[in-house]
Amino acid sequence: MFGLTSNDIGIDLGTASILVYIKGKGVVLKEPSGVAIDRNTNEIRAFGEEARLMIGRTPGNVVAVRPLRQGVISDYTVTEKMLKYFIHKAVGKRTLRKPRVAICIPSGATEVEKKAVEDATEQAGAIVLGTIEEPVAAAMGAGLEIQKAFGNMIVIGGGTSDIAVISLGGTVVSTSIKVAGDDFDEAIVRYMRKKHNLLIGERTAEEIKINIGSAYKRPELLTMEVRGRNLVTGLPKTIAVTSDETLDALDETAQQIVEVVHSVLERTPPELAADIFDRGILLTGGGSLLSGLDQLIEEKTGIHTVIAEDPLTAVAIGTGKYIDYIIGEEGKPKKRF
Repeated sequence: MFGLTSNDIGIDLGTASILVYIKGKGVVLKEPSGVAIDRNTNEIRAFGEEARLMIGRTPGNVVAVRPLRQGVISDYTVTEKMLKYFIHKAVGKRTLRKPRVAICIPSGATEVEKKAVEDATEQAGAIVLGTIEEPVAAAMGAGLEIQKAFGNMIVIGGGTSDIAVISLGGTVVSTSIKVAGDDFDEAIVRYMRKKHNLLIGERTAEEIKINIGSAYKRPELLTMEVRGRNLVTGLPKTIAVTSDETLDALDETAQQIVEVVHSVLERTPPELAADIFDRGILLTGGGSLLSGLDQLIEEKTGIHTVIAEDPLTAVAIGTGKYIDYIIGEEGKPKKRF
């Protein structure tokens, strides 16, 4: 039997992270989707975690970039090289045949953006088995019974926020907005500049978001020391920031996500809306880890909202499972959603 081998993989090509899933092994690779490039020679110096550590700390000739922005490719050539590196790292360079890949895309991706992802994956040395929309992949990875005739609502956030209602293995209503984890970081940077005259970098903003960030008032106040550059004196400065301040900083961005969830519910057929009211809303992706986002959505919609058991890997696992639907026992395409 030809079937699935270690060369059949699912890739969650995210703005913040890339995850690679191999059937029978699970998620074998999870690294930041960053690349460090030498601008003088145009050579790539590092990928993934090594490149992430360089952000904001590189000499003038080395720039650390994310080749994907808001869920889509912003730099085709660099994305191709990054994919090649991660695919080889996951399956090994010693292989008799090209790896076969299923890859996820945001639900709002255009045909041009979808083609760009497929072309970059093929140029990286893989055979593209198919693409799957992120909400469907996340629902599969989270264990939802998406093939049955009842409604499931899923909210996934990372580089973009995809909100979708899924039934019978397909998307019934969906919206993708370019507001998610990166925008939370930017909101914190703006808040620190405006409120404290303190300039901080992306990494520091992300640390604030992870450690004390909140979209809903926490039961107890958390405090964190933050270092940055004083915009008045130009000198380094350390201040204490509270979780209540992050609530103010993140409120506008979090409300945008809530508004889109509300608009998707308004467009959902009545029977499926009733299912969602009974079954609840599922949050997944990196954005779901923002403390209190589930409580905020539940308060504003009146629908029970829960976070997936493993929100960071749900899309990758679902993308890997998707191969089961598109590859038959003899290695030939079987069926698609």
